[in-house]
Amino acid sequence: MKTILLKDLEKNEEIFRNLFTDCDDVVFRRIEIGDVYKVKLTLVYIDGLVSKEYIAEHGIFSLFIEEEIKTFSLQGFKTPLIDIISKEALSTIDIKEEFHVDNIVDSILSGDTIILIDKIDKCLIFDSKGWPARGVEEPQTETLVRGPRDGFVESVKANMTLVRRRIKDTNLKIKMHTVGRRSQTSVAVMYIEDIVDKSLINDVNERLKSVDIDAILDSSMLENLIEDNYLSAFPQIENTERPDSVAAALYEGRVAIIVDNSPFVLIVPATIGTLLQSTEDYYTRWQETQGVRFLRLLAVFLAVLSPALYISIISYHPGLLPTKLTYYLAASRINVPFPAVVETFLMEGTIELIRESGTRISGPIGTTVGIVGGLIIGQAAVEAGIVSAILIIIVATTTIASFAIPSYEFAAGLRVWRFILIILASVLGLYGVMLGIILLGTHLIKLDSFGVPFTSPYSGLGVGSGELKDTLFKIPIQYLKERPTFTHPRNKRRMGRSWKDAKK
Repeated sequence: MKTILLKDLEKNEEIFRNLFTDCDDVVFRRIEIGDVYKVKLTLVYIDGLVSKEYIAEHGIFSLFIEEEIKTFSLQGFKTPLIDIISKEALSTIDIKEEFHVDNIVDSILSGDTIILIDKIDKCLIFDSKGWPARGVEEPQTETLVRGPRDGFVESVKANMTLVRRRIKDTNLKIKMHTVGRRSQTSVAVMYIEDIVDKSLINDVNERLKSVDIDAILDSSMLENLIEDNYLSAFPQIENTERPDSVAAALYEGRVAIIVDNSPFVLIVPATIGTLLQSTEDYYTRWQETQGVRFLRLLAVFLAVLSPALYISIISYHPGLLPTKLTYYLAASRINVPFPAVVETFLMEGTIELIRESGTRISGPIGTTVGIVGGLIIGQAAVEAGIVSAILIIIVATTTIASFAIPSYEFAAGLRVWRFILIILASVLGLYGVMLGIILLGTHLIKLDSFGVPFTSPYSGLGVGSGELKDTLFKIPIQYLKERPTFTHPRNKRRMGRSWKDAKK
């Protein structure tokens, strides 16, 4: 049973002082208002989570100047004092009454201010949030040549606003959840009601309600808790820093999950097709986008297969190469004391170290570490005879190819499987590479993302309905009249006739 407030101000204060013992940032501000009848009030808030200027101007100052409170007496007024304060005295917008202590504590911890009133077993809560926040800036991980420059921040309300600016539709719905027993993190589920599949919304809400954990510190933690297969190296939930990407996904019938304190918004369902798309694909000419998409597919194969193919051919199948190339490879490896698999692991491990150090050191220093480290270590390794020159080219190409993939998490999953394929190639040669490809393909086909096959549309879903024209291919936007079918949208058509069709 929940604890409720009493009519004694002193006892109510004691309840909250006991709950916030040793919390020196919790402020209890006692004031007295009224001339005819002195009314005792206590304001409770957390210093640092609130705007003191807002509390002073719209809270305390308004209480002292309200004429009806000055002349209030228990005998002469029929209107309850709490109604006078909430409806006439306070000049703030968001005001509500509450008597459950647990709900009041949640409001205090969220940055609200409460007003305890003597001889009244309810309190008033008004929104006074004012903690330090980062301004809207350009996303750091998804930069574009052409397109919007605003990116998500760590405030769930600010992020919802950035999306609403792009979808001025009453069918855009927002369902709020609270996740985390101790963190009480606000999570917003956004969708367009007349487009999204109802079963998808129900699935998302059920998974969020089932999360039972102390704290959610970032959207990545929630992603791991609600995705279909947490053991897989591949993400089954897309994430983005761009509001325009979220708006585009909502228009397709997908669902966005905004987590407070995180600038990355989750989008479900996710497929290989969506993870290999970039927002800039829709801001540039379709001919250029078509070529770039083919390059991304090539980058996927290079990022996974290049080192494994090198090991298998050098160690087991040199006869597959032209004779002159075989002589060149043999000459380049004549001073290398290690087998191909050892030198490959040495270089791949070195690249991962450089990548990690460059990530941890921000700004121009990190870029310098990456460039100088790669050049110096690569050249020194070749001159010392530790690795061959051809391997440096292959490892560099593989690394560049992984950066060409739009989704960092998807590229990271490919990196994991690259090492698995390297091991298989070192044991079985090309047979091991083929076995690894079969295992990888089987794993991808078995993955689902909120009821949608992860490999769609390449696995067959949507191929017959023209789904590939906006994944593998990029045709002009005039021909993309229908929404993608993998989301099962209720409203399938998103475009009417063009002006050329109207002239006909």
